Amino acid sequence: MQQVKVLMAAALLMMLVPSATSAQPALGAQGAEAEPGRRQQWLVPTPDPATPAHALLFRPSGDGPFPLALIAHATTQNVLHRAMAPQPEYTALAAFLVARGFAVLVPERLGHGATGGKYVEDQGGCDEANYSRSGRATADEIVAAMEYLRKQPFIRADGTVIVGHSAGAWGALALTSDNPGGVLRIILFAPGRGGRANDFPNQVCAPHTLIASAAEFGAHARIPVTWLVAANDSYFSPAFSRQLADAFAKAGGKVDFHVLPAYGGEGHWLPEKENGVKLAASELDRALKAVRPVASGKR
Repeated sequence: MQQVKVLMAAALLMMLVPSATSAQPALGAQGAEAEPGRRQQWLVPTPDPATPAHALLFRPSGDGPFPLALIAHATTQNVLHRAMAPQPEYTALAAFLVARGFAVLVPERLGHGATGGKYVEDQGGCDEANYSRSGRATADEIVAAMEYLRKQPFIRADGTVIVGHSAGAWGALALTSDNPGGVLRIILFAPGRGGRANDFPNQVCAPHTLIASAAEFGAHARIPVTWLVAANDSYFSPAFSRQLADAFAKAGGKVDFHVLPAYGGEGHWLPEKENGVKLAASELDRALKAVRPVASGKR
């Protein structure tokens, strides 16, 4: 009799609580456009079919089609900080790219803020850090969002640029080994994982493992990479970033490495702020020069 009651209660609960599938909102635009830059909320796919990514889309005026620039955000190993993280915007960087003819997507990856779900890009602890696995997991999320946007009528299937920051840049670096079609340039701001180990500046967790993973990604990479790091980045210093870039290039990757001027008190956050984007503007324009004809020549 008790077992029957339990089964009946379970059945009632299933009736009252909609399944994840039935409750899932439709992908695509989630509201009207707004300023700046025709800012619009979207839902885009992730490798987890049950958990779409919350995203912001910015684009130039007109109907397009526009080439796509996708910005991959930074992350943290701290579970609470990830759960409470605001939706990444990169407003100044997005505006810079929109002014040059790109539609810009900023998806919030799994395990972060409003997107939620399982954090698939966990690198593990310092002693057993698996930077290759974490980078490829991030790359898979980038690809899922990118492929969906490139099916939209206002987006071109070619001329895509991926811009990554920190762990997002590490995922973009991992993506180079897959050489996805239509991606013409990858721009990285201080790529890496395990920076500021135990919150100590200029300390990287398992640095030799990170360097080995960079070489692994470079072995099959064919997409040109622009690698940018601020002079006062305490997560991945210019000297260490140079080691990563050299390992990637020695294995076969195509990389253009530049140290940017110091930004504020911590250069690692340079791409998130308007003044930081201004410091990077000349190198960004240099990186975009090859793809600007695809982006209708807008400046």
